[in-house]
Amino acid sequence: MILSAHSNLDLHAALIIPALNEAESIPGLLRSLPPSLFHLVVVADNGSTDETRELARRGGAMVVTQRQRGYGNACLAAIQALPPEIDTLVFMQADCSEDPADAHQLLLHIARNEADLVIGSRTLGQPDEGALEPHQILGNRLATTMIRWIWGHAYTDLGPFRAIRRDAIDLLEMRDRTYGWTVEMQVKALQRGLRVKEVPVHYHRRVGTSKISGNWQASLRAGWKIITTILILWLRPARRGKRT
Repeated sequence: MILSAHSNLDLHAALIIPALNEAESIPGLLRSLPPSLFHLVVVADNGSTDETRELARRGGAMVVTQRQRGYGNACLAAIQALPPEIDTLVFMQADCSEDPADAHQLLLHIARNEADLVIGSRTLGQPDEGALEPHQILGNRLATTMIRWIWGHAYTDLGPFRAIRRDAIDLLEMRDRTYGWTVEMQVKALQRGLRVKEVPVHYHRRVGTSKISGNWQASLRAGWKIITTILILWLRPARRGKRT
């Protein structure tokens, strides 16, 4: 759905929301989006068995269905469905844990041509008490420490709330299909010389049941995938690109 033809940031931004069985949260999230900020809202449904798709369409979003499970799979399907006029992408979770109003700050640095990739940092921001589980905090610190040791860049978070120029994400040639998507993007951005910024964002307790953070086995799988992704990108460095 085209929400607005005129963004005050002079960007044609698309919001991509990967979703799996998020019927409880999707209607409220779509209602809370800032007016006139996004030209297109895409819900990338990852094989939901509830009413996520129907509720997303009813809320005015374009729905792209990717039944092959995996966060990266859902994101890649949404990117492939974007019209050519879209020049900027914002990724946001479907569970209402992130504040849509913070998207303006993410996009502002891109609109000012100060960054190619802007990460919404939960640790720099104001996470609600209990919104981040202890194992999430530990895993995040481990991953960002590894990145700092290997590439010398001090990220504070691997938070999925982020904005990126479309030509930049094309340059990154994203490959990961599951939990390694966010860290792959951040590491490749360093390898290929993109301008990266972090901004503080709010973080709330999610609506509904988490598929990852509330499940220790899933959390361990996600953490292992993140660590192995970092090691693979270190051992097989991506070619350095040139920003247009």
